Amino acid sequence: MNPLLPTDADLHAYVDGQLPESRRLQVEALLAADPAVAQRVRTYRDQKRALQEMFAPVLDEPVPETLRAAATPAAARKSVLSRWSLQRLAASLAIAALGGVIGWLGHGRYQQTEMLARATPLPHQAAIAHAVFTPDVRRPVEVTADQEDQLVTWLSKRLGTPVRPPGLGALGYELIGGRLLPGNSGPVAQFMYQEASGQRLTLYVSTERHENRDTAFRFAREGQINVFYWIDGPYGYALSAGIAKEELARIATAVYEQLDDRRP
Repeated sequence: MNPLLPTDADLHAYVDGQLPESRRLQVEALLAADPAVAQRVRTYRDQKRALQEMFAPVLDEPVPETLRAAATPAAARKSVLSRWSLQRLAASLAIAALGGVIGWLGHGRYQQTEMLARATPLPHQAAIAHAVFTPDVRRPVEVTADQEDQLVTWLSKRLGTPVRPPGLGALGYELIGGRLLPGNSGPVAQFMYQEASGQRLTLYVSTERHENRDTAFRFAREGQINVFYWIDGPYGYALSAGIAKEELARIATAVYEQLDDRRP
């Protein structure tokens, strides 16, 4: 391998402003000469911006008592951290955990600890996956919709159960394709759809065990991303998009009805 060619790690470090000066100049020279690599860098920047917008509200959230306790470990310490510092501590921990997820997605390697993974609820996982992959222009999915049969076979085999994307053409959304992602304790599937204006939505399908067995729709908002999610037997579903809650609810209802019709 040519040592001058930048790796994914180099490109992520470049986007984060972490490359040494000499290496940064080499990467910039390549970006000027290779439009494909330049597009990848723009995609990484879009992903970073989307994730920053998603987690910016963390700075204004109340600090959990567990973090307050962790911030004051010694009984002899009489002073406590200010609310501002604690908020930054909470945000730093959240961003640090998120950084691990981004690192896996960017490098294709699973490096998360089981403890971290178990702490991530279904709608949060789905929103992160949506924010990371929907801005990608060149390769938002691993297998495209024109190979839907292969996509279904592959994902069904990896998840150990039949999975098939619902058809949303009547609602204006056409299937782009799908990909395999890491879940809390095993693989999950993500199907991506797009409408004529370019708006994208994703359906996240998990076959992991879920603590909540209530099959009713639940709503979550992660930054600018709205998520409707529900549990149906061994499956967990989460539909994510940056569209109005009412519109997403209408689509989620259609998804649920199609999936219900397929149940034996």
